[in-house]
Amino acid sequence: MLSEAGSEMTVASPSEKRRGVAGRGRSFRRVLPYIEAGALVVALVLPFVLGDRTDLVTLATNVLILSMLAISFDLCWGLAGIMSFGQALFFGVAGYAIALVGRDLDFSDAWATLPLAMLVGLLLSGLFAAFLLLGRKTPSIIFVAFGTLTGSYAAERLVSGWQYVGAGNGLSSVKLLKLGAYEFVEGDTFYFLALGLLLLVYLAARYFKQSQLGLVLAGMRQNEERLAFLGYRVQLFKAVLFSFAGLVAGLGGALYSYHQGFIGPGNMGPGLSTTAVIYCLLGGSGTLIGPIFGTATVEVLSYALSDIDAIRHIWPVVLGLVLLLVVMFQPRGIVGLFVSDRERIGSYGRRRSSG
Repeated sequence: MLSEAGSEMTVASPSEKRRGVAGRGRSFRRVLPYIEAGALVVALVLPFVLGDRTDLVTLATNVLILSMLAISFDLCWGLAGIMSFGQALFFGVAGYAIALVGRDLDFSDAWATLPLAMLVGLLLSGLFAAFLLLGRKTPSIIFVAFGTLTGSYAAERLVSGWQYVGAGNGLSSVKLLKLGAYEFVEGDTFYFLALGLLLLVYLAARYFKQSQLGLVLAGMRQNEERLAFLGYRVQLFKAVLFSFAGLVAGLGGALYSYHQGFIGPGNMGPGLSTTAVIYCLLGGSGTLIGPIFGTATVEVLSYALSDIDAIRHIWPVVLGLVLLLVVMFQPRGIVGLFVSDRERIGSYGRRRSSG
C-alpha cells in the first residue's frame, strides 16, 4: 500500500501498517546507509590488508564481479518481482562477445569493449523482455522463470557444440583488458577497476530504486492489478528494468572474461543463474547491498571449505546445508537481520523542509 509519511512518499509493509509505523509524522531509523558505508570502507582497505596474498585479492575481485550478476537478479526479483533463471545468459553471452572481439579483431580497449558488453546484455535481455513480458496476456511468474531458464539452458547447449566459440572447452587466452597502453592484470589494479565499476552499477541501481520508477515497481509488488487499473503499463515498466538488469549482467560478464582469461558454456547456463539466485536470497533480496554480502559469503565459504582435507570431496554438500539453514531460519537474508521491511522496500519522493 502506498502511504504518505509527513511529506515523503513511502511504502509500508502490512505488518508495519498494523503497528502504525506508517502513520503521519512517524520516523524510523535508517540502517542501510551505515551498512553501505561500512562495506565501502572494507572494500577500499581490503587489498592493503591482504598484502601479498594474491590468491585472496583474486578471490575478492571475483566477488566484486559476481556481485554485478547478483545485483542484476535483485533488480529483477527484489524490485520488480520477476523470477529470472537466465541472468547468466546475459552474463555469459557478453563475455563471449568481448572474447571473440579480442581473438578475431585483436581489440580489447576498455572504452569500446565494456560498452559493447553492456549493449549486448541490454539488447539480449530486451529481446527476452519483449517475448516474455510484453505479450497480450499478463505472464505468470512460472512462465517467466521457465522462459529464462530455457533460454539459458539452450544457449549453454548451443555453445557446447559450436566449434567456432571453442565448443565445450570454451574460449581461453582471452586478451588482456587495455586502457590506452596500460594492460589490466590480476591484482590490485584490476580489483580497484572492478570496485569502481561495481560502485557505479550500485549507484545506478539505487537511483532506479528510489526514483519514480522505483515507486511504481514498489506499488506493483504490493498490488499489481490495482496499478494496472490506474492506467500504468505494468509489463512495460518490468521490461525496462529487466533490460537494465541485462546490461548490468553483461558488464559483469565482460569483466569476468577479462579477469579469468576464460569464458565457457557453464558461464551462461542454469547452474550460474541459480547461483545468482542463491547470492541474492542469502544476502537479502530487495536491498541491493544484500546480494553483495551473499556473493561474498558463498564465495569465501566455497574457498575455505574446499581447502579443508576432511571435507574436500563433500564441501559443496556442506555449503548447501549451511545455505539451506540460513534461508529456512532467516528468509530475509543476512541484511534482513538489521534492516526493517519498511527500509528494505524503500521510501520515495523529496522531503520538504519544515520551514
